[in-house]
Amino acid sequence: MSAERLARADPIDAAMVVLGSTLIVGDVRIRIVEVEAYGGERDGPWPDPASHSYRGKTPRNDVMFGPAGHLYVYRSYGMHHCMNISYGPVGNAGGVLLRAGEVQGGSETVRARRPLAARPADWARGPGNLASAAGITLAENGAALFSADSPVRFEVGAASNWVSGPRVGVSAAAGRPWRFWIPESESVSAYRRSPRARVVEW
Repeated sequence: MSAERLARADPIDAAMVVLGSTLIVGDVRIRIVEVEAYGGERDGPWPDPASHSYRGKTPRNDVMFGPAGHLYVYRSYGMHHCMNISYGPVGNAGGVLLRAGEVQGGSETVRARRPLAARPADWARGPGNLASAAGITLAENGAALFSADSPVRFEVGAASNWVSGPRVGVSAAAGRPWRFWIPESESVSAYRRSPRARVVEW
């Protein structure tokens, strides 16, 4: 049912499905407290020049064009892995970036993966740290999050209180308020505007 909800969702609806939900990888459980919605290709229903899929389908972004509810993993700046959840109908790209989470299970596992983090609130604060805390690599790209036998699973929850604002670090469509977070969470990452972003751009 949750994959079906994501298949019918637009970018904001998809972000609302993901925010407050729980990512499960082995014994690790992480509640998602910050996300960013990304649209798709320039001739699709949600054209988004900040999206990896804006210029069309490639081997790298293929998951974004496939069934909803799958994990799209990529490397950022050749260093960190980042995770998105696909949404929308097959053939129309869309992804919700998981930006930050609160670890609610598997603390010892996460502590071993993030030994330099100053406090538990920092374990999964930021998209690269979140993927590291969950043990996600490119090997998990394409995982079906709502399949019982998937190594990475997702339980849909809800965020009763949230706020929105511009996405972090994007130079295109920088004013689009498609970042959503739970304000009372200490794990929410800091906002940084790209120095290359235009002053006004939807």
